[in-house]
Amino acid sequence: MASARILIVDDEPDIRELIGEILADEGHEILSAANAAEARELRGQHQPELVLLDVWMPDTDGISLLREWTEAGALECPVVMISGHGSVETAVEATRLGAFDFIEKPVSMAKLMVTVGNALEAGRLKRENAGLKRRMPAVMEPMGRSLAVQQLKRRLERIAAHDTPVLITGEAGVGKGAAARWIHAHSRRAEGPFVAAPTRASGAGLGRLLLGEEGETGLLGEAQGGVLFIDDVSQLEPDAQGLLLKILESGHLDPDRSASPPLDLRLIAGTTVALEALVRAGQFEEALYYQLNVVPLEIPPLRQRQEDVPDLIRFYAEYYPSRDGVPYRHFSVAAQNRLRQHHWPGNLRELKNLVQRLLILGGDDDVSVAEVEEALSQTDTGRRGGEAAVPELFQLPLREAREEFERQYLTYKLKSVDGSVGKLAEVVEMERTHLYRKLRQLGVDPKQL
Repeated sequence: MASARILIVDDEPDIRELIGEILADEGHEILSAANAAEARELRGQHQPELVLLDVWMPDTDGISLLREWTEAGALECPVVMISGHGSVETAVEATRLGAFDFIEKPVSMAKLMVTVGNALEAGRLKRENAGLKRRMPAVMEPMGRSLAVQQLKRRLERIAAHDTPVLITGEAGVGKGAAARWIHAHSRRAEGPFVAAPTRASGAGLGRLLLGEEGETGLLGEAQGGVLFIDDVSQLEPDAQGLLLKILESGHLDPDRSASPPLDLRLIAGTTVALEALVRAGQFEEALYYQLNVVPLEIPPLRQRQEDVPDLIRFYAEYYPSRDGVPYRHFSVAAQNRLRQHHWPGNLRELKNLVQRLLILGGDDDVSVAEVEEALSQTDTGRRGGEAAVPELFQLPLREAREEFERQYLTYKLKSVDGSVGKLAEVVEMERTHLYRKLRQLGVDPKQL
């Protein structure tokens, strides 16, 4: 058992000394308190790794002290309760308040040593998990050591230092959303909100989402002081393009009311296709293109930086176990080399999904080349000989696929009830207010149906 700092809180000197001597012989550092006041002081000064807390004390009882620490959010180490005449109710209350275990007096030294060992191990695991979560940033750096990634990092740093609109280009799955969040997190607007706007909405639907309806705050209002991100602006319908241009040119939250508050947000837009080509084809508003393309940022596809693949695999092989609790698996050198040679049509999104699947479905052994080959064959979305192509919906990431299904499902059901949201709520068994909000999020306009 590794040594630890243990605080013993008991109003009986003999108990404190006996337990303290035994635990000190095991190499632990012992702190002793005769009452709650001393316990508060010692705990605040020395941050023990375990507290042995007597229930019955003259000033403040142990249950009340435990409740005080729990409600203050200060229960950072395991607490084992000790009682000479406890009850089931007392033990249940202590457990509810977060106590690790409950020991009765006279204390069995064998029971004490087992409980102390278990409590210290639980505390150690809790601290390790907390440390992993702290080290796992909410906004991740671009991973890799390739020249392309180093150039991307420098570009992101320069862009984050300014406040102009950004147009991020790149294939699906390269991480445009992650880049937008990185820019937000490292800019002067980092304390402000990051709001993502849907792209598959008509001008009217997008208008309600951006401006909000009576009594509601639209996405523009929610993004004030922060960033508004449009994932794929090339998908905006012509009327939605015109509305967005009108909002940007007016410089106000509501373009039809000059007295409305001025826009105070940074607009970041992504696109999977070259907007210049859409402008030349008359499919994208030229003025809007120039409004968005103040600072262009191109994210290279993964196949152009394949030397980063081993670093990415190792990172996500550790990331998912710490985030989701899936078992860790080591990727053999041969498996990493095979993945490095893969073309990665789905880019970083495909790699993350593949690593996650291999961790979840695999065993305890290292990830082998055979497993990698099987997983790659299951994710091949192209046509092979006479095989049918995978449906488009299945090629989307889960969140986007779910949104697209909900959009198609609710649109179909709306048509079946002649556009009546009230009837739709009954058919799909949803509360009407929640249904209205869901339709707005998906860009479905009942009036158009």
